[in-house]
Amino acid sequence: MRLESPLPPGATVGILGGGQLARMLALAAAPLGIDCHIYAPEADSPAFAVSAARTVAGYENFAALDAFARQVDVVTYEFENVPAATAAFLQSRKPVAPGVAALETAQDRINEKTFISSLGIPVAPFAEVSDLTSLEAALARIGRPAVLKTRRFGYDGKGQTKIMAGTNAAAAFAEIGRQPAVLEGFVAFEKEISVIAARGWTGEVAVYDVPENQHENHILRQSRVPARIAAGVADTARAYGERIASALGYVGVIGVELFVAGGQVIVNEIAPRVHNSGHWTMDACQVSQFEQHIRAVCGWPLGPADRFADVTMTNLLGAELGRWRELAAEPGVHLHLYGKKDPRPGRKMGHFNRVTPRQP
Repeated sequence: MRLESPLPPGATVGILGGGQLARMLALAAAPLGIDCHIYAPEADSPAFAVSAARTVAGYENFAALDAFARQVDVVTYEFENVPAATAAFLQSRKPVAPGVAALETAQDRINEKTFISSLGIPVAPFAEVSDLTSLEAALARIGRPAVLKTRRFGYDGKGQTKIMAGTNAAAAFAEIGRQPAVLEGFVAFEKEISVIAARGWTGEVAVYDVPENQHENHILRQSRVPARIAAGVADTARAYGERIASALGYVGVIGVELFVAGGQVIVNEIAPRVHNSGHWTMDACQVSQFEQHIRAVCGWPLGPADRFADVTMTNLLGAELGRWRELAAEPGVHLHLYGKKDPRPGRKMGHFNRVTPRQP
């Protein structure tokens, strides 16, 4: 089902998932006069505190999903592990953006890499792994070092392990739970970058400046803009993001993670949602990625993606939440906390954007 005309102020966006991304989407929707109804199974979801309505129910509860669909005008989601059957059920009742095809592509790493490769976009060498025999065959073809990842349900480094020269293949396969997987050749990258792009129902596209990303323990630590990359690299990355979004018939904001290696731009993975590496847009752009996503799914004109400042976004993990007073006192820092109660190690509790004047 498509959105046939732009939703007016007073409309309701249904969001599957109630984490920090849903929370920031709801906060961005409110100034536009758009309400958000959050659907999530967790009763303590951070987005509930800032949303107009909530449903606490599982993603397989089709009676609850049907009631939810009747109360919203369009449906989106804040994370890519929403069951495709859930999105398909809702899409038969209301417009869903991004659509089921984008969700299914991003949820399966083999499908994702096959799709990206079909567009003529470079990815790391990869092979499907279903058992130990296929893993050993893949290692013989791709070589070591390599990265073994579950085909589904991986994020922030979960469900993956490196296979080095001396790594036992059986032990590595056991480490990821002997699940269907993909083996990827290791990319000796110089930079990690990403593209944050938005596409509307009519095919209109807006792409933000490319951030340079730094990860620690597979979790994003910082994103900085401008990235320290050549202009041609940035142009290539942006073109890849546009090509992927257009080929998917995508509606909303998409994150594309990429490597820069030897001057080549290689796509690592896609995220069919607003993205952690785009949080800097909240304080350095006229229209943030969150407002842009609401605009896109509601059929509004996309806003400008221009940047008016230089910025470094830093995630606050676990007990680092305790830095709130120091950060709140620092000039040029914009603090965004997520309202989570349990500051576990590695858990994203908030982020801050350190903004400085844009350099020519």
